[in-house]
Parts: sequence; structure tokens; C-alpha cells
Amino acid sequence: MKQYRDHYFKRAKAENYPARSVYKLQELDARFGLLKPGRNVLDLGAAPGSWSLFAAKRIGPAGRVLSLDIQDTPQEFPENVTFLVHDAFADSPELSALMEPLLPFGLVMSDMAPRTTGVKFTDQARSLELCERARDVALRRLAKGGDFVTKIFEGPDAKEFQDSLKPYFEKVRAFKPKSSRAESKETFLLGLGYLGLGNREEVL
Repeated sequence: MKQYRDHYFKRAKAENYPARSVYKLQELDARFGLLKPGRNVLDLGAAPGSWSLFAAKRIGPAGRVLSLDIQDTPQEFPENVTFLVHDAFADSPELSALMEPLLPFGLVMSDMAPRTTGVKFTDQARSLELCERARDVALRRLAKGGDFVTKIFEGPDAKEFQDSLKPYFEKVRAFKPKSSRAESKETFLLGLGYLGLGNREEVL
């Protein structure tokens, strides 16, 4: 297992990514085609920045990444990435000014995880809350036909959350990347092909 962890850690370091999590997004993109050239992307919980860096490469200069996290990062980003230290779920004039020219987004992605306590039920519940809040941001900010991906800790409520995406997306999928540690309880849930809110705005 140690060799398994070291492989992705060393690879990330060699390829100048701040975290091994970049390979999870690479697998997600290879499987589902999330990072289309020219897409605008909202990255929730972006620090230390690996997902934003990879997204920036894939979408190219015609696309933009807006990256939000409550923690700062020393990572330097290319011109098509804007990193803002900001609560991903709080509005502000500064965030609105940055977001407005990019709306609607083609992809909203979240690799957020709660501070773990070691108590399985508590950690799962906190992960679910982050996913629900990320979903609600996505439903407000996505373009029709856009995509949403979020990390969730596997547990009894994960299936219910997955089902909650179905009224809003053409396809809903679950995917565990090979680069996730085997002992990890994380998986990724995706909503593909946003249909819009229709008459369901009350959910937000």
C-alpha cells in the first residue's frame, strides 16, 4: 500500500502538481469528458490547486476557472485561473463581480471534504452536507447541458443524495478513481447534462 501511495505522490511532485488528487480529476475527465475546451469551470474547495491547474490545461485559453477556498494556497496559477480566498457557499460583492462574466458555468466541481473526526457516522454526515451545498450552488450556476461532480464519503445517505440529482441531469453516475486509496471511503458522484431547474426552484 505504501508503494501505491508513493506512486501518485511522486508523480504529482514530478509533474508540478501540489497534490495527488489531480489524478482523480484526470480519471474523471477521461471517463466522462468534463473539461471541454473553452468551458468555464467553478472549482469549489480548490486549495491547494491541483484540480484548478489540470482544468486550466484542459479547457485552454478560451476557458476560465474560478477557484474558491477558505484556505489560501501558495500555488501560482496560469492566466485563465482566478483563485479567491472565499467561502464557496457565501455571496459577496467581490465574488459576484468575478463570477458574473463567467456565468453560466459549464462545469461545477467539488473535491471538498470535511475535517474528519474519526467517527464514521459524523464524517459521513458532514461530507453529505458539503455535497448538498455544492449541488445547490451547481443548480444555480450551471448552464443547461453542463456537468457537476462532487466527492462524497460512502455511507447510508450517499444513494439518497445520488437520487436527488436525477431530476436535474440527463445522467447521474458514481465513480471511484483508481488513484483513490483503496482504503478510502470516498467516491465521486456526477450529474451530466444539466436540464435546468424547471419548476423546482423551491429546492434552493
